[in-house]
Amino acid sequence: MKKILLSIVLAISCLACSNAQKKEFSKTTFEKKLTTLDSTQITFKELLKNHKGKVIVMEVWASWCSDCVKAMPKLKELQAKYTDVSYVFISMDKGFDKWKAGIDKHELKGDHYWVTDGMKGEFGKSIDLDWIPRYIIIDKEGKIATYRAIETDFEAMSTTIKKIL
Repeated sequence: MKKILLSIVLAISCLACSNAQKKEFSKTTFEKKLTTLDSTQITFKELLKNHKGKVIVMEVWASWCSDCVKAMPKLKELQAKYTDVSYVFISMDKGFDKWKAGIDKHELKGDHYWVTDGMKGEFGKSIDLDWIPRYIIIDKEGKIATYRAIETDFEAMSTTIKKIL
């Protein structure tokens, strides 16, 4: 009986740790390259540096993702409410053309980047990507305020943004 109880406690502890909110990105994440709209490459570290001193709301998404599309009106509400925030979109689309068409179709305002190896690729693994849309909020000092938010977390995201602005 003690072994079963211990196993249950251990399993719950492991699950809780796997969903923990990280406070900083790994060196591996900083080195990952993303593609810009003009087909140039930029490292994740450079992307963050371009927004230094600003709160960043980052959405990891794809044009084929129905949950991403469903959440877009709420994200646009955040954009209207918090205009001093930088909005960064990182796409997991399978092709450059589909990514660009998705940006135009959904009228996404912000900075756009594309990960060429998809959700299960190196960048996705480096940020523990298991679902999209996924939101990451970064404060003005470049520290992670929220590491893992999904489409149902907009109220909590708004509270976090308000707190760190």
